[in-house]
Amino acid sequence: MKKIIIIIALAVLGINQQANAQVKEDKRIRVIAIFAHPDDADSKMGGTAALLAKMGVAVKFVALTNGDAGHFSEGGGVLGKRRREEAQRAAKKYGIDEYTVLNNHDGELLPDLNVRMQVIREIRNWNADVVLGLRPNDYHPDHRNAGKLVEDASYMVAVPNVAADVPALKKNPVFLYMQDNFKKPNPFSHDIVIGIDEVLDNKVDGLNEHTSQMYEWLPWISNGGKVDSSVPTDPAARKAWLKTRWMSRNMPEAQRAGLSKWYSPEKAAGFKYAESFEITEYGAQPTEADIRRLFPMLAK
Repeated sequence: MKKIIIIIALAVLGINQQANAQVKEDKRIRVIAIFAHPDDADSKMGGTAALLAKMGVAVKFVALTNGDAGHFSEGGGVLGKRRREEAQRAAKKYGIDEYTVLNNHDGELLPDLNVRMQVIREIRNWNADVVLGLRPNDYHPDHRNAGKLVEDASYMVAVPNVAADVPALKKNPVFLYMQDNFKKPNPFSHDIVIGIDEVLDNKVDGLNEHTSQMYEWLPWISNGGKVDSSVPTDPAARKAWLKTRWMSRNMPEAQRAGLSKWYSPEKAAGFKYAESFEITEYGAQPTEADIRRLFPMLAK
């Protein structure tokens, strides 16, 4: 039995190393977003992901939980399967390479060693140039812990003796936070701002695939635990309703100011919709030239 276990372990190690080598041969810029639930990154950076994918950047989304608690009338394996399928359909709308949904339970995510190793392996296997996560001061414990897990992995991805079955990265990626509106302990810093007007429909199309969330769970929880009768039942009307909700959001002044740093005054003034990212204190500290290279839509 011990011999069999060793053989299996060596086989898995060989598969991981082969996959890692294949990824490293891919010379594209490589971006990975790691978050708590299927649909988190979609809401925060679906437009940026679509733009990056159009420009040839390799983009991967990783949900650390399967979302099996995010509903008022469904749950468990049935809901987890549904949300995994929603995520795969959404990925096609953004044009991204992969959308992985891990099988940790929704509402139970902790920043423990086991999940940290999962995060380290995801970053290494993707050979990431940029890693995007959540700030660890969110309202939802899963969001906070997902952010903490990415922070905890940010140094370890370069340590060979940690998660040694996947080769350590030779360079530390740039780590960024995805946008939020929380003010304490400090407001979000709009360090990198991407105008997404040209791909707004791609973002809405992707969010539209998350039916369980956009049209069922989120309207229910925000309506005091009651079904929201304003949500249309017709698919086309529902999608128009969803788009209106996104189009009605005002751009914060700090975000508008951030656009002016990265675009010409005329182009910055023309954007109605944008997504922002904050540079963390972890990982590689990018120069302006680095950022313009890693986000090609910002190239001068």
